[in-house]
Amino acid sequence: MRRLRTRAQFQAALSAVTVARTAHFALHRCALDAPAVAGASAQPSLFQPADVWLGAMVPKRWARRAVTRNAIRRQIYALADGAPLPQAAHVVRLRAGFDRSRFASASSDALKRAVRAELEQLFARAARAGAS
Repeated sequence: MRRLRTRAQFQAALSAVTVARTAHFALHRCALDAPAVAGASAQPSLFQPADVWLGAMVPKRWARRAVTRNAIRRQIYALADGAPLPQAAHVVRLRAGFDRSRFASASSDALKRAVRAELEQLFARAARAGAS
């Protein structure tokens, strides 16, 4: 599994289809042979070699503390390693914040368990969407 690094790679993956959603996360998938974003060069140069590409987007808007953003990002990459993702560019995007009254600590075990459970659900939905 390779990680998305450049802004162009993230933009290409985010402009594609959302294949799975949960309460807090969305998974976007872009086929590696799809046409490029308007005005950009061809995508094959963005995603060489053909492999599973993954990026994590955890905006400050939804996770204010850096320790929380980093914990969520680590969970995304750890769980994606074992997920059966097809060869494509994927971006997991945090689309809503976790309730701070329920998870007072920025990096509590309860928050990590909640994030892990929801990410497992997200990757399971993505696998079902890819199978059909």
